[in-house]
Amino acid sequence: MHENLHFEVKDKIATIRLNRPDKLNAFTDEMLAAWLEALEECRMSDAINVIVITGTGRAFSTGGDVGRFTDYSANTPANIKRRLTENIQRLPRKLEAIDKPVIAAINGVATGGGLDVALMCDIRFAAESARFAETYARMGLIPGAGGAYFLPRLIGTARALEMFWSNDFIDAREAERIGLVNRVFPDEHLMEKTYEFAARVAHGAPLAVRLIKRIIYEGLSIDLRAALHLVASNMPIVRASEDHQEAVNAYKEKREPHFHGR
Repeated sequence: MHENLHFEVKDKIATIRLNRPDKLNAFTDEMLAAWLEALEECRMSDAINVIVITGTGRAFSTGGDVGRFTDYSANTPANIKRRLTENIQRLPRKLEAIDKPVIAAINGVATGGGLDVALMCDIRFAAESARFAETYARMGLIPGAGGAYFLPRLIGTARALEMFWSNDFIDAREAERIGLVNRVFPDEHLMEKTYEFAARVAHGAPLAVRLIKRIIYEGLSIDLRAALHLVASNMPIVRASEDHQEAVNAYKEKREPHFHGR
């Protein structure tokens, strides 16, 4: 894969770990390429039901490597747009195409593009010491990785604008209060609790889990009638599945279900 990005699969759970702690896991083009490769494997592999994204050291990620911005800004406007589209913006597009649950385990500071990566995930668990900030305005930039799309959908427009305009850090408990993260755990228990939840999801009915994710996201951009039609169209698929029959049999036999691919 890549020395700055570790990828492993165990018990139906894939872990993608940013591993550039000396640079607070700021990502490079090479890391992004490896990241996208790992995500495509996650999307295609029947051995993977859940994806966990985390960092090494005291940061989740601080986004793009600022040390490389000088050469980047010297490019023409057309080249800047092309590089943005063909590099970091491929990440939210790839994650959107993955129906499997994606969990961010935010082990430390998450700023700028690094925070935006966490926002792209389906749910976020944070360590007690984690801190969050949208720092684009401080650098005279705009959020290039989708932050302006994801953040207001999580915490509301006014709070999102406050974070973007102020550049202020918020701590993990405040992030939990405003809905930026789902849960906060002591630092030493973050990965344990993340994998505990991931295992519950990974051992559930995979078809239902993925269709629920897709129906929820599609429902955000359509009206009620279209949303109900989407559910009605997908219900025959899950009702006819082996997973549903196994769940019914398990209920009748008073035992835990054993789903296909579990």
